[in-house]
This record gives sequence, structure tokens and C-alpha cells, in this order.
Amino acid sequence: MLTSFRGLMAASLAMASISLATPAMAQSEDEAASSSITASANVALTTDYRFRGISQSGGDPALQGGFDVAHDSGFYVGTWASSIKGGPSYGDLELDIYAGWSGNLTEAVSVDLGVLYYIYPTEDLGLDTDYWEPYASLSTTLGPAAATFGVAYAPKQDSLSGQDNLYLYTDLGFGIPNTPISLNGHLGYTDGVLAPPFVAGTLDDTGFDWSLGASVAKGNFELGVAYVGVEGPSIDGYTDDAIVATLSASF
Repeated sequence: MLTSFRGLMAASLAMASISLATPAMAQSEDEAASSSITASANVALTTDYRFRGISQSGGDPALQGGFDVAHDSGFYVGTWASSIKGGPSYGDLELDIYAGWSGNLTEAVSVDLGVLYYIYPTEDLGLDTDYWEPYASLSTTLGPAAATFGVAYAPKQDSLSGQDNLYLYTDLGFGIPNTPISLNGHLGYTDGVLAPPFVAGTLDDTGFDWSLGASVAKGNFELGVAYVGVEGPSIDGYTDDAIVATLSASF
């Protein structure tokens, strides 16, 4: 979603430049500064909130939404939340806060660097369950095709039982020309305390997750369907394979 927000921001900057070039429409310094900032929002309803292949909503639907503010320099801040079924330890809400920088290295390659903080404000046991995770990714486009290669690393923290977690992933997408349909695929690998086999109860702290899907976009709305799976034991409503549908809107 952040990429599209920055696209809208670039359009706003172009319009601001035209206005500044016309004496009759000269802006004050405050007005010029405000034109370099773009705010965006998103909402979604999904049949199952899957985070790196693992259900956070007990296999049930989840309501999600977020808000982002981006500057034309590439810096951004945002927040995102989802309903979950985390039991007494995590509660029924996940709240993410993040900040970072994104920009183009070349016309076809962009980079995104930031840090994300996961918060569980409704947990009932008074446990330290919040944790933070820096991330980085490279994205490239070639015609209707796009690819992203990323890494996220959560260092050792009390909320992760004093352990760390490394996540590597690649996302591939292809927009079918002259249609609103896109195809996408995802492959992720976890090494650490959040690995699918480990959270499912085994001693193996490494594992893959994957998904294959398609989406249809119309205006501000998008409907997507994906098949999601993880490596390791299959637990119903948690680590089992699932077909997930999501209806989202961005503004």
C-alpha cells in the first residue's frame, strides 16, 4: 500500500510545482510544506488473518485497517491494526506502529527500510508480548511483472523468550494486461522462535510459508483470494493450509 501512497504524493508535488510557478497562485511557506505530505488510509475484511502463513484469528474472519503519512523525501510513519484471537496472552487486538524510508535506486529498482513495533494492548496476563522488528526490502518491476525481496529481523527480546527471529521472503506479482486482474505468489523462510514448526510444538525452529493468489481491482477497492500454507504440523485454524479471501479499500 505504501507504494501507491507515494505515487499519489508525487502527483500532489507536481501540482504544487505548477502552482508555485504561477505568481497569481503563489503559496505561503506553510502551504508549500503541507503539500509535500500525503496521508492515506486503508481498511480490509479478511476471512482469516494469516501472518507469515500462521493464523492470528483462529481461522476466523478479521477486520483490519491502517493510516499512513508520507513525505516527499521518502520518509513515512504509519499504524495498522487487526482483530485477532490471541487468548489471554495476546488478547483480541494487534496494533502495529512503523516508520521508515523508501525511495528509488534506479527507474526499475526501489528500496524500503524501516522498523516495526508489534503491540498487543488487550492481553490479560500482564506479560511482555510486544516486540520490535527492523526490516528492509528491494523491489523491481519489468513491464507488468514485479518482484520484492525482503528481510526482517527481530533481535533477542523478553517478549520472544529471549530469542531472536530472522525472516526472509520474496513476493512475485504479474498484472494481466488490459484486465484488472493480478496474479501473485509468496515464499517466506523463518529461522527462529516464530518458525511455523516451532510455534506448532516441535523443536524445529526453521520453516517455510507460501501462498498463491489472484486479485481484482476496481477503483479504490480490491478483492483477493489466496491459498496459504506453512511447513510443519497442521493445526486446525492455526497452521493448517487455508484459502483466504480479502476485500480491501484504500483512500
